[in-house]
Amino acid sequence: MINKSILEHKHHAHITEEEIYDSYKIFFSTLVSESRLKIINLLRKGRKNVSEIMNELKMDQTAVSHDLARLKRCGFVLVEIDGKFRYYKLNAETIKPIMETIDRHMFNYCIHILREMKGGRNKK
Repeated sequence: MINKSILEHKHHAHITEEEIYDSYKIFFSTLVSESRLKIINLLRKGRKNVSEIMNELKMDQTAVSHDLARLKRCGFVLVEIDGKFRYYKLNAETIKPIMETIDRHMFNYCIHILREMKGGRNKK
């Protein structure tokens, strides 16, 4: 069931329910990529340029640029231009608090599943 405020907003913006669910899919599929998650988590520590991201994550330039383009397009990261460099930073207004909520949720509900799957200890 879609939140009532979303329904009210979509009515005024002429957005269909299908478009809302397709937007959810775009949002969550952005988080499915391990390399994009690594970039997001790196940017949680502060802004970085492409070279810094490449070096810290041991990724090639094409992959980093492709992932940053998706993250930027979906509003996960913002770009600052400083001289000849483009710096990428996490969207502090929306994505940073979402990631903090996801961290808490994973710690409380998901880590034990992973450990069980790997035959580890601390099963709940």
